[in-house]
Amino acid sequence: MGPYGVVMQELLDGASFIYGQELDALLISMDHRSLGLDGSADLIDGSVSLSNAIEATRQMLDTLMHHGGPPAILQTVPLPLTSLFGSYDAAVTGSMTSLIQHYNFELPAIARQYGGYVLDVAALAGHVGSANWFNPKQWAAFKLPFDAMYAPIYADWLGRLLGAIRGKSAKCLVMDLDNTLWGGVVGDDGVEGIVIGHGSAVGEAHLALQAVARKLRSRGIYLGVASKNDMPNALAPFRNHADMLLREQDISVFLANWSDKASNLEAIAKFLNIGLDSLVFLDDNPAERQQVRDSLAEVRVIELPDDPSGFAATLEACGYFEAVTYSHEDTKRVDMRAEEGQRSIAAAQSRDLHDYLRKLEMELEVSRFDSASRGRIVQLVNKTNQYNLTTRRYTEAEIRAVEADASGIGLQFRLRDRFGDMGTICVVICSLVAIDMAWHIDAWLMSCRVLGRDVERAVLAAIVRKARENGIKKLVGAFIPTDRNSMVADHYRKLGFREMHGSADTGTQWMLDLREYLEPNVEMKLVIK
Repeated sequence: MGPYGVVMQELLDGASFIYGQELDALLISMDHRSLGLDGSADLIDGSVSLSNAIEATRQMLDTLMHHGGPPAILQTVPLPLTSLFGSYDAAVTGSMTSLIQHYNFELPAIARQYGGYVLDVAALAGHVGSANWFNPKQWAAFKLPFDAMYAPIYADWLGRLLGAIRGKSAKCLVMDLDNTLWGGVVGDDGVEGIVIGHGSAVGEAHLALQAVARKLRSRGIYLGVASKNDMPNALAPFRNHADMLLREQDISVFLANWSDKASNLEAIAKFLNIGLDSLVFLDDNPAERQQVRDSLAEVRVIELPDDPSGFAATLEACGYFEAVTYSHEDTKRVDMRAEEGQRSIAAAQSRDLHDYLRKLEMELEVSRFDSASRGRIVQLVNKTNQYNLTTRRYTEAEIRAVEADASGIGLQFRLRDRFGDMGTICVVICSLVAIDMAWHIDAWLMSCRVLGRDVERAVLAAIVRKARENGIKKLVGAFIPTDRNSMVADHYRKLGFREMHGSADTGTQWMLDLREYLEPNVEMKLVIK
């Protein structure tokens, strides 16, 4: 915590605590008063007040970057209820309402430009109500920007954002069916007897929940089903009920059986090749929710209200799917699962591995990091745990620094085959060790979706080509063990690196002399940009 009212002074002081603690992020907590957005002296033209607030924000970020500080978390500004013109306030350029609305609109682009993040405090204040958020008595007595009663929910929203920055957001929503996605029990009531759709309060409540689930799918969240049911009964509404919003093809993993929910959740995580901590469980039954909590502590379990009218809002408010990046590849992720099914068919029809890989007609495109792909790179770096040699995490600002480092290199690898584009599947970051003219591989991580395709050998061939272009003589790589990445313990050995030193517990270091490296033949086209 910095002293009150000296934000800029703390940022300008290179000896400040801000720069000496290796912080993950710096929260810059400013409101309409400290930014000068509480109204312009010239109500007709408020451009000076607005530009001053934006310039002050940019100056803070410039100073933070100049001193090598951590990424900033900026806040949107909540709007007080007071107004000079009533409902006409937003139409007056210099009014507080207009200034705050314009500032909040500009803030996300400013944050992106500096590799920072946005905490939407304006939305939070809207949730609790501006009349509740602002407490004039506490402001007058203690200069508290909002009522202290809401500090816990403020901390919760901040915690969600910090979790998302470090790649802890969930990837899959697993749903119960009976009395969750519809009203009633399909095994007893039949498809015609369940309650779903317009015309009844209960049916519309369950339809609203399906609508939220479908929106999550559209932004790249897997949908799963775990239901105690016979499979034909469970599938029937998805196939035959006219009012169902979700359909069978929307569900990435559909499990309907009489096993316990915890076992089915484990099976879903295994099928999707994600951790249990990437699952969110949605079930109307309190006993089922508790059983999952007791058996699988990593799974996030949503506590639903008794009334289904609150299901949709509770799912939307849970915070488990917080995001700090969004890309076109996110929207395609769930569809890629269907493409995997086509690849499985091709594998079954092939005589051997080489025949299968040849039939895939793969193309691996290699390019340096760039601003357009920065969000996806950050996402992949911070969410990949299994095929990850060092499990180092990078913020967007740190990835931006890799882009600007002429001595090292950041490479992104995109894989395509005849069934579709798998997107960015590998990231490699190398830094220069000048004394040895070596590149140290600080990060090498790949999506597990490409295992068994010889991609790692093609990636190494691309790294070597780039290294030789830059006069590099050696590659040095490290394996740092975690509880999830044991599958890559022999990664460097298999690629021909020589072990230098280390131990199985603390990690090992490997070296490849580029004078001895011979590029292998792989069943894919290598396109290096």
